Amino acid sequence: MPIKTRQLAHVCTFSHDLAAAEAFYVGALGLTKVFDFTKKGAWVGLYLSCGERTFIEVFLNGEAPFAKTGPVNHLCLEVEDLPAAVAELRSLGIEATEPKYGCDDTWQSWLKDPSGAPVELFMYTAKSAQFVGGNREIDW
Repeated sequence: MPIKTRQLAHVCTFSHDLAAAEAFYVGALGLTKVFDFTKKGAWVGLYLSCGERTFIEVFLNGEAPFAKTGPVNHLCLEVEDLPAAVAELRSLGIEATEPKYGCDDTWQSWLKDPSGAPVELFMYTAKSAQFVGGNREIDW
């Protein structure tokens, strides 16, 4: 039985310049910044609302060879029941990581599509930063 996917949760993209990315997505396109990501106190990413429960995640990556791969890092799907989704995927022979509680107070698991592209599965919680805000310190 297929897993129950609610919708696209977010797309993660890389940027060589976070301030320029924020100016573009917030200033020009009118999206709302929900929170920032920091690492050891440094600004390394931002999370933008596209409305309802769909977001764009932007991380700083000054070394990424965008000309070859493009700036999109992964897509993320919101699922109703992450443990059940992981179990179902594994029953189909698809490797998925154990669900992990992320710094943004969401549950997540990772897998790859048949071409090797990363896919993240997400399950929001009542404390998810996507809905309550608050900058988050990444732990990876």
